[in-house]
Amino acid sequence: QVQLVESGGDLVQPGGSLRLSCAASGSSFSINAMGWYRQAPGKQRELVASITPGNSTKYADSVKGRFTISRDNAKNTVYLQMNSLKPEDTAVYYCNAGHYRYGGYYPSDYWGQGTQVTVSS
Repeated sequence: QVQLVESGGDLVQPGGSLRLSCAASGSSFSINAMGWYRQAPGKQRELVASITPGNSTKYADSVKGRFTISRDNAKNTVYLQMNSLKPEDTAVYYCNAGHYRYGGYYPSDYWGQGTQVTVSS
């Protein structure tokens, strides 16, 4: 069983920055591939960024160059640094403790409760 707790969501002005954290417990965090997702009202949940145990990363086109995913295995925590935020980044952000398969990230059923990010002036 894996428990995930996200934090760091807030109200921020366009162009601002936030860093989200996802603390994991109950598993061998270092072998998990991790993913950050977001879900805006009325939209499907989408994968924003992922990171493998070896720190290979992938990003959705909409956030490339603005968001950075990283992990600290000593703290069992994955981060999402979000810069140059736009109103369309407004969503609930979730982390997922996924599987590392075939060199990449695959989602599992382990989700956090989410953290709200609102980008508005």
